[in-house]
Amino acid sequence: LRTSAMGATACALLAGATIITGCASTFQLDNEVRSFSSLPAVPANPAYRFERLPSQQNAQQDQVEAWADPALFRAGLKRDDAAPRYSVQVAARVQRILSPWADPWDGWGGGFGVGVFSGPGPHGVSLFARMEQPWYRREASVILRELATQKVVYESHAVSDGPWTDNAAVIPAMFDAALQGFPAAPQGVRRVNIQVPAR
Repeated sequence: LRTSAMGATACALLAGATIITGCASTFQLDNEVRSFSSLPAVPANPAYRFERLPSQQNAQQDQVEAWADPALFRAGLKRDDAAPRYSVQVAARVQRILSPWADPWDGWGGGFGVGVFSGPGPHGVSLFARMEQPWYRREASVILRELATQKVVYESHAVSDGPWTDNAAVIPAMFDAALQGFPAAPQGVRRVNIQVPAR
């Protein structure tokens, strides 16, 4: 009986831990989105291929396009490199910035580096460098161009900042934000919140 009671207690604790983990399995990503569209509805032939600028001819762009592709599919577009009606240009940018919670008057600098900040010490590096919370500003953009006319028919930009370090989770969600409501984009800047699975 004692063994059974201990087992039941362990199961209860495990269940509680599972519930807590489940509650923390997603986080909300706030995005500032601005879109421009001349499409009245999802096109009858929504086939597209990716198009790259000369500066995007690299492996990093392969990854960015792989992150954008599911969001484009959810928006109603379909990749077809053989017979596209549109070209899609996507871009993503990540910048480490100063946390809004950093104290600019703390005397230790609160710089942008990881674990190294300006302050007393040789070569301007503090001997007692303090770890600030990382903070990132990200931008994701989508440009849809009709190949027959070379006219841009949809353009959208999403901007987000926060402590999240996992680009593979955050950037795909930003493409979802940029394409939310496609192609009926509201005028002006809007807030788009996306629930992101924590990996």
